[in-house]
Amino acid sequence: MPTTPQTIDELHEALQENGLRPYGRTRTVTAEELVDAAEQFAEPVALVHALLELQEAYTYGSEPRKSPVVFARLLTLFDEQPDIFDERLRHLLFWRFKWVAAALRALPEIPLASLRQWLTEMRDRYEKADLGLQPYYGQAYQLAAHVGEDTALAFELWAGRSRTRLSDCEACEICERALYHLAAGDDERALHVWEPVLAGKESCQEEPARSISYALLPLVRAGRTEEARRLHLAGYRGCRRNPSMAGEVGRHLEFCALTGNEARGLELLAENRTLFEEVDSPLDRLAFLTGVDVLLRRVESLGHGGLPAAGPAGRTWTAAALRAHVAEQADGLAARFDTRNGTATHAERRKARLDRAPLLEALELTLRTRSLDDAVPAASVVASSTPAPAPVAESLPELILRARELRTEGHPDADACWTRLRAMVDAEDYTHPDDAAVGTLAELRADLLIEQANEAGEKQEFSVAAALQEQAAELYDEAGQEEHALLARAGSLLTTAEFASQDAESAEARTAALTDAHATMVRMQEAATSLTPRFEGRLLRLRATALGLRLQVSRDKEFAAPALAEANLLLAHATEHDIAGQMSRALMLRAGNYALAGELPTAVAEMDALLDRLRAQGPAWHIPSALGLRGRLHLGLRDAESARADLAEGIRLAAEWPAGAIGTVRLHADLAEASMRLGRAQEALRHLTRSAELELRYGSRTDAYCTYSNAAQLTLDLGRVEDCIALLDSLLSEPDVSSGELDSRLTAQLRLTRARALHAGDDLKAATAEFIALAAESAGWDDDPGSHAMIAAETAVLLGESGEFGRAREVVDQALAAHARDARYESLSSALRELARLQARAQGPDGLADALTFLTDAGRIADEARAAAYEAHGRPLDAALAYEYGRVNAYAGEHEDALAALDKALGLLGEPGPEGDDQAVEWAECVRLAAAVEGFHLERPGPALARLDAAIGLLSALGHKEESETLAAVAAELRDE
Repeated sequence: MPTTPQTIDELHEALQENGLRPYGRTRTVTAEELVDAAEQFAEPVALVHALLELQEAYTYGSEPRKSPVVFARLLTLFDEQPDIFDERLRHLLFWRFKWVAAALRALPEIPLASLRQWLTEMRDRYEKADLGLQPYYGQAYQLAAHVGEDTALAFELWAGRSRTRLSDCEACEICERALYHLAAGDDERALHVWEPVLAGKESCQEEPARSISYALLPLVRAGRTEEARRLHLAGYRGCRRNPSMAGEVGRHLEFCALTGNEARGLELLAENRTLFEEVDSPLDRLAFLTGVDVLLRRVESLGHGGLPAAGPAGRTWTAAALRAHVAEQADGLAARFDTRNGTATHAERRKARLDRAPLLEALELTLRTRSLDDAVPAASVVASSTPAPAPVAESLPELILRARELRTEGHPDADACWTRLRAMVDAEDYTHPDDAAVGTLAELRADLLIEQANEAGEKQEFSVAAALQEQAAELYDEAGQEEHALLARAGSLLTTAEFASQDAESAEARTAALTDAHATMVRMQEAATSLTPRFEGRLLRLRATALGLRLQVSRDKEFAAPALAEANLLLAHATEHDIAGQMSRALMLRAGNYALAGELPTAVAEMDALLDRLRAQGPAWHIPSALGLRGRLHLGLRDAESARADLAEGIRLAAEWPAGAIGTVRLHADLAEASMRLGRAQEALRHLTRSAELELRYGSRTDAYCTYSNAAQLTLDLGRVEDCIALLDSLLSEPDVSSGELDSRLTAQLRLTRARALHAGDDLKAATAEFIALAAESAGWDDDPGSHAMIAAETAVLLGESGEFGRAREVVDQALAAHARDARYESLSSALRELARLQARAQGPDGLADALTFLTDAGRIADEARAAAYEAHGRPLDAALAYEYGRVNAYAGEHEDALAALDKALGLLGEPGPEGDDQAVEWAECVRLAAAVEGFHLERPGPALARLDAAIGLLSALGHKEESETLAAVAAELRDE
């Protein structure tokens, strides 16, 4: 608390401000300080308000030991000075008898007799106050259920009574009734009772999140898996990181464990790691720890007990070690409750949860379908991007020779051999074979450096790759392998040129780098003597690749002929010496060059011939890449259906080879594009996320996050709000994102999409908080003021939706200042118009002046846009502004001004075109509002009907049926008036 309140008014303001904070230590500590402050005033009502806020903070901050103590002070005040409790305070006091009952149940050190004594006190107080006893019987039933007594009578005494003003809310009572049937083993009846809550018809502070957590497993048992998936996403977001809902978090972990989503369970556990320290309620802690135990037992049973797991802070945990720790704690808590209650209920319930068998082998919960094999630290993924090694040879010499042979062939199985060899050579006890066929250790180390360079190149880490190739060349020289050294240096030349071509600012510099690299490789090859055919072919391929890249980066068709000539040279050499792999690479280079030269049909014909050859003669592992290229060519020809067929076939065939060895990242990305062109958005989303996850595992993590960002935006566009939020939550919790290693702008983009999704999901509070944080961060983006203008504009609108128009004005002024440096005409104009509408609608005539100020700013932006010849992507800015003047004045009761503005808007829009013209919707809406203002508010029905009839006739003639029907309904209502 910044300053101690000095007056009663300041105290009440501080209490209101604290009430807006999320539950947790900050709110609780502030509430404690406010009680101390209230005690300094000779005003008992102020103290009552402060104590009520403190008890709420303790209750929802999971501190049940302190809640009854505060309530005892409130009850004493009520007994001594009942007159200070008005109707509202009296209601709150009696309501919170239930909070104390729940708090005492949660504390095993409180004797059972004391719990029953408290319920007697509650009954006596309710009877004395002439209050209905249904809430008392509700607490009596919950105590019976907690202890493990026969609950049938207690349930009927509660559920059979009429509700009172002090009864728990409908949603909470529905949950308790459903849990009664669930405990009896009647899933169907429980789900039927839960229906209003699960459907969102009944809710409260903890509902539907609480009900959802219990309903997940019954839904799966009932076969309603899609509903369970959807509710898991929404329900988890409602309870994550919330100490007072730790039990609910535990049930979501259990749900993950029993539906084949153990990896997601570990991810959610990491996200809720703080609950190990923050949950002070033994009962909630038992529920949470049991859920954690279920998850970790499942992980361990699948052979992954050595995986890292997020446990209490202060040490590093494996899944197995954390499970043992959690089990000991949970067993102890269950025993304490059972000792207090004189039953074995809690131990038995815990055992029943631990003994549950998985319900499904795999239920796809999120767009990031991950297995336990993927649940490794990010650093490990980056360090080892190749597939897990497999024993492919019985002896070390055989393994080395086999790896070299497979690399020469370009065979996908080579990756596994080199991965195994790298681990063996790096071991301290490695002894190199004394075998002339194998060669020296220097040669083998050079081979391994080439593999590392290839991996770096695939991730576009060109400077790293070039350095590794140079190191390899030196080792090959040391080993007397001149051909290998020559090839490594040629590779370094190409890699360096490729890096320079990407880094250079001008097209001339990019092409010059590749031209020089090619010329140097030609000289190197001419100077070399007695190259074997395979090495000469590999050098020719590097030369052809350099000229192909030059054509690609320059987009200059004069470079097409040299590139084709070099590819033909490689093809002739490979054909002469019957080197199948080099023949197919040459043909793919030729097809790519034809495509870059704009000759797409010729390129497709080349690929048709190549695929026929590959299917007949091999190598088979080249077919997926060839299909991928032909699919991209079909996309260029706008034949999305053929592209989709090729790409899908490529993915299917790639699955026959080791994961990561075939370039499936690009295949999935291109198939996503083909699917989008065919209107198959859901299919596109599936391939987009698959491409991103493969990139995250085997390629560039930055590229992966960019692809995931696009996937998240598509998810949001499809209206799958919870899927979007869950995807982004998962990404933002990745170690390299949370630690700040990822590019800050890319992280900001992920957060921005998440904030928009929260807004779309009606979580205005969370969305506004994230937007405010992003607006503050983006204010420092001196190199990108336009993005700050856009973010600040959106932030201002959200503040307006919350009714905070003063803060909205401050933030939109920041947006205008940034816009002056880097114009964002449309986003600023839209935000200002929306703020004007929001303020006029919320405040009516009182808000008109400020609303018109927003519109004045929007008018200035429209003038700037016109002067800059800017064309809006949506409605013309002038027409949109005139329409908003009409709405704002209508909200404020200035109907003549509103009508004049709407007529101006109609003139600016112009009459609509034939069916398919989107402008017709806006034009018809403008007519509708003008007719309503004119006919209803200005009481001029004749001109309004004439306006409507003319518009209806025009729209009908143009084929705009829906719009004309909307206006006809207004006309009918006006005639009825």
